[in-house]
Amino acid sequence: MTPPLKSIVIGTAGHIDHGKTALIHALTGVDADRLPEEKRRGITIDLGFASLDETAPDGTPLRISFVDVPGHALFIRNMLAGAGGVDAVLLVIAANEGVKPQTREHLAICGLLGVRRGITTISKVDAVSPERLDQVLTAVRAFLRGTFLDASESRILPVSAKNGEGLAELRHELRALAVDTKVRQPDHVSRLPIDRAFMMKGFGTVVTGTLLSGTVFAGESLALEPGGRTVRVRGLQTHGHSEARVSAGSRVALNLTGIEVSKISRGQTFVEPEMLTATSTIDAEVMLLPGVAALKHRERLHFHAFTTETLASVSLYGYNSVEPGAKRIVRLKLNDPVLLLPGDRFVLRQLSPAATIGGGRVLDAQPIEKLKKAECLAWLESMGNASLEEQVKLRIGRRKTRGVSLRELVRETGLTPEAMIRHLNILVSRNNLGRFAGDLFLTKDAVEAAAEAVLLRLEMKSNQKGIKLSELKSQIGLSGEVFEYLVEGLFAEQKLCRQGEMVFSRGAAPQPSGEDDPIQSKIEGIYKNAGLASPSTNEVATVLGITDDQMRRSMTMLLRDKTMVRMGTDPVYIHRQALDELRAQFKGFRGQTIDVARFKQITGLSRKYAIPLLEYLDRERVTRKEGDRRLVL
Repeated sequence: MTPPLKSIVIGTAGHIDHGKTALIHALTGVDADRLPEEKRRGITIDLGFASLDETAPDGTPLRISFVDVPGHALFIRNMLAGAGGVDAVLLVIAANEGVKPQTREHLAICGLLGVRRGITTISKVDAVSPERLDQVLTAVRAFLRGTFLDASESRILPVSAKNGEGLAELRHELRALAVDTKVRQPDHVSRLPIDRAFMMKGFGTVVTGTLLSGTVFAGESLALEPGGRTVRVRGLQTHGHSEARVSAGSRVALNLTGIEVSKISRGQTFVEPEMLTATSTIDAEVMLLPGVAALKHRERLHFHAFTTETLASVSLYGYNSVEPGAKRIVRLKLNDPVLLLPGDRFVLRQLSPAATIGGGRVLDAQPIEKLKKAECLAWLESMGNASLEEQVKLRIGRRKTRGVSLRELVRETGLTPEAMIRHLNILVSRNNLGRFAGDLFLTKDAVEAAAEAVLLRLEMKSNQKGIKLSELKSQIGLSGEVFEYLVEGLFAEQKLCRQGEMVFSRGAAPQPSGEDDPIQSKIEGIYKNAGLASPSTNEVATVLGITDDQMRRSMTMLLRDKTMVRMGTDPVYIHRQALDELRAQFKGFRGQTIDVARFKQITGLSRKYAIPLLEYLDRERVTRKEGDRRLVL
């Protein structure tokens, strides 16, 4: 069986007219200059694409995709659009010119974007003497010293697209680079930043891009961000080859239905529906290049990430300027929403004169509003070098007692739900997290803090003055699932006690009034033992041998302190404990529908009790009536 195809994307880098496009043509047979103006002027203006198919020593098929970027300073925006999604760089320096300004800027951009692998070539060696080539090699080694392409760590290959010199060695190095490159973000949802959108006769709307993560299938639906508009993938290709599916690290062309090409532009991103959303505010770690001006609070810059370009306003934590060569955590407010995730790299360029001044990586693309700056900065500093599991725990922890859902965690991190659940299960098993209602999570510290808040609220009440359970819930501000979990735990630990609807801290509850009124205590005992099938007041009065007035007074007191509950206008009274047990029982039927017959079967009650009890559950929003049936909420 043939091993699955492995893909890698390599971007060219280098000064104008240093032979990048010619070298790609010599390797692949594809002329990456596709625009008429590029043909006329003899320079690359926009992004070009080509591919080279190779085979690894173990037989694995390799597809090396090239993104050919313009070298002219005027088209640096287009270069940035292509550089964001590459795995490695092919740096091209012409032997007849050596290191030039765009050589320096392109290499700096690659470093800022987190590119850490690549190959350096000296092109046009056929046009210079051996002495000149030695001079250029010496200069290039000095230029690369201390960079990720340092000549002490990688070879510099003299090549000629004209006579083929060095191309065999270059193909060998490209093959080795592809073999050593790891699969991109296997646990992340699909993301495809768009670099081109156009109409193709007979097909309709087509978009291209580099698939950053995940897998795309023919026939599936994708969402366009920002905006969330859903489209369907009619078909897909990689470099002219039709495919049923493509994986991360591939150059992809999607044929789409459900959208006009005029509604799509470079910089937008296709993602899995209802997974990720674009953002206008990010917290990031920023680094300035040496020799540039200091970065000031509220300064405006050009922001480039993958194929997106927009303006950004800088908000500095601490307000002190960021000095050249330094790293700082900052907040960037973007003019246009962009789909970003933690770890994504970006480049910053000053407005005038246009020049690259720095870049960085996203720490948080979903900041919490109104969080104090000092608290936010401390959290971001903790996130900086934390492991993935620790980052997940920190994200849950910053929500404190509000908790965070699985869906929110996926949106914040870009991890697939399956991958996120694996990390959450580990944290839950280590007792670092509490899990509520299936997919709501709080840290252990937050659970303990919430329990303390409940007890503190009750202790603030003076001697024997409790609080209604519903009032306590609203004052604490916890979600219903978390509040119920905590209160049940505190009851079980006997840190709280309850009388009807009133809740008391341990030792603060008043003695039941029935101890002062033997008749009332006996009435309560009869109803408590009867459960849901409660007797009538006349039957109880007869059993106890009391008058109707005595019965009425005692029932009034029991109803007042919520020990007993009257079922609507019917003379049916049921003890609060029996109703609490009924509500707890119906939690197990959540999402199901029931009718009167099913309710009678579940409870063993007659219609006399079933109808008023179902009406009670409707009022308490345990059920919702839908015709002759009820939905359990």
